[in-house]
Amino acid sequence: MKTGNSAIASTVRPVDAAAVLRLLPADRPRLLALGEPTHGEDALLDLRNTLFRQLVEEAGYRTIALESDCLRGLAVDDHVSGVVTGRDALDDVMRDGFSHGFGASAANRELVCWIREFNDGRPAADQVRFAGFDGPLEITGAESPRRALTALHTFLAEHAEHGDQSGADLLPCTARTLDELLGADDRWTEPAAMRDPARSVGRSPDAFRLRLLADDLLALLDAQAPHLIAASSREAWDRARLYGRTAVGLLRYHDGMADPSPSRMTRLLAVRDVMMADTLLALAERGPTLAFAHNSHLQRPRSTLRMDGHPPLNWWSAGALAAARLGERYAFVATALGTIRHRGVDTPPPDTLEGLLYALPHERCAVDPSALAARLGDPAPAPRVSPWFGYAPFDPAQLGDCDARLFLKDLPPLPR
Repeated sequence: MKTGNSAIASTVRPVDAAAVLRLLPADRPRLLALGEPTHGEDALLDLRNTLFRQLVEEAGYRTIALESDCLRGLAVDDHVSGVVTGRDALDDVMRDGFSHGFGASAANRELVCWIREFNDGRPAADQVRFAGFDGPLEITGAESPRRALTALHTFLAEHAEHGDQSGADLLPCTARTLDELLGADDRWTEPAAMRDPARSVGRSPDAFRLRLLADDLLALLDAQAPHLIAASSREAWDRARLYGRTAVGLLRYHDGMADPSPSRMTRLLAVRDVMMADTLLALAERGPTLAFAHNSHLQRPRSTLRMDGHPPLNWWSAGALAAARLGERYAFVATALGTIRHRGVDTPPPDTLEGLLYALPHERCAVDPSALAARLGDPAPAPRVSPWFGYAPFDPAQLGDCDARLFLKDLPPLPR
């Protein structure tokens, strides 16, 4: 391995949107995925915000998608589009429009405020849109499919028709039947079900019937697309399709929670990323989109999760699934860090990839992975081991599997 600083320095660029775009195989990928190696650090989100503003102003990007609940994100999108106004409305959307606690982030609040300010006075076609692309899922379990299923059913009941038949005649069930099959929401959100498949409702007779009904409702939405778009709007149809995809995904996830087989956790991870990929592909169809999530959800190689006492879990990420469909219209920019001292992540060893970059004078830089791999030669740098489970270091074996890499030397020790 060649480790001369001058050789490595020749592979780095400034961190701005123009420099990053020049490293990518396509001039303006339809889906540009920016990964982070840990959650909860506003310094990473500040960098994301800066890059997104530049992508909007210089490259025509008009959507940002975050690793947050796709249904909650609709409230944020309504806010930045001007549907909801007022200071209290901002507080409400930051509280209710994000999952995983991301609404508490000052950087996420700044992002929402900037998008709304940018959109003010602009025609709808030129406005920036916000989306979540995670499912309504948390580590402890999954949401009831009620919200998604009932919203889809309501849309079809109001707008579907065929000759003499109204939406009510075409639907496979009534709203009352749907409500009875769903039952109480707390049986879907039972906390014990994540660890005990027997506590999950996902393979009950009601759940099986709901899966069939969800499929029928989504099929009707697609079969009547020309009429439904004309009767409402493309925007309303897209949103109904999001409800349908989410309902099907949630029911599939609950079925996986009830699976007692050894492949249970692998299946749950895979179902989650399929839901993510489907939403990202729908957003990319609308226009150039920046997706922001953990590196493991956006990388092209298989993702791996190691759990104590269990074999590693492997599945294809949302990014890998989207890349398979989009080809060069998908680009992945991974991020790594030097130190997170307030988390016990200190100066990286000099023989690791992070250590080599840490030795450079730049506080942050964009790296050309292909050029860096050529400069380093063989053997590859040593893998870094993080003392904190929340930070996922560079995998040297995946150096060439992304289109660009960002490196931040030191994260600030305290929140802003």
